[in-house]
Amino acid sequence: MSRQRGAALLLVLWLVALLTALIGAFALTARMEALQGRVASRGSVAQEVARAGMEYALARVADQNPETRWLPNGRLYRWRFDGSEVQVRMVDETGKVDLNQADLALLARLLQAVGAPPESSERLAGAIVDWRDGDALSQPAGGAEDDDYAAAGRDYGAKDAPFETIAEVEQVLGMTPEIYARLAPYLTIYSGRAQPDPTFAQGPVLVAMGLDAEAWLAQRNAQDVAGNPQLVGFSSGTYSIESRARMADGREAAIRTVVRAGASPVPGSVYTLLRWEEGAAPQ
Repeated sequence: MSRQRGAALLLVLWLVALLTALIGAFALTARMEALQGRVASRGSVAQEVARAGMEYALARVADQNPETRWLPNGRLYRWRFDGSEVQVRMVDETGKVDLNQADLALLARLLQAVGAPPESSERLAGAIVDWRDGDALSQPAGGAEDDDYAAAGRDYGAKDAPFETIAEVEQVLGMTPEIYARLAPYLTIYSGRAQPDPTFAQGPVLVAMGLDAEAWLAQRNAQDVAGNPQLVGFSSGTYSIESRARMADGREAAIRTVVRAGASPVPGSVYTLLRWEEGAAPQ
């Protein structure tokens, strides 16, 4: 009987220890889930503040007062919203190089402007043109058609059709992740222009156009730019917008999007989203 009581006591102690461990595990799990929910909630709030910055920018760029209107030429604008700091940059898509319209020479100069080696820039520009054109002939300056892709071990050839996204240029033979990362901010598929509009173009695009980028940007960023039509231009209504929000607690969020202002197929919306990317990437 003594041994049985001892075994029963030991069993009870084991059960108590097991229940204690289970209760502790449940409590820890509940605490972790509560913390995760709080972090997710704050992240969602920061993301919505960044979206508010984008929508506020669309309202300001349409402002008829030249003194308060925001210009879509890459200038940094700051705005405070509900205790948070928001930084917004807008670039009219006509200030970029259109992948489907630009000629080989402009593409090659843009590649050189972002740091691509001069000896390979024309060949890569030719490959970009060969990707979108409908024939099977390589560009005189060099390019890439189906045979070149096969020789490089690619299981696909030149598309022979227009680019549908900016990221598609990564598939072009000769394009590297490093070159793409530097090139992508200055490319568009929405302008429909063979030449960018210099009133909205950024430095590398101005260089590719043969302009003195430093002098042009200095003049454009002058305080009295609002009164100079040559430097203000007329926006197209399609913009790249980067909106970065910083909350009072230090949390950050960012969105990068391409937006077309005006009528939208979505009821109640005054703009159409053409591209959307989230994440607090480094500035």
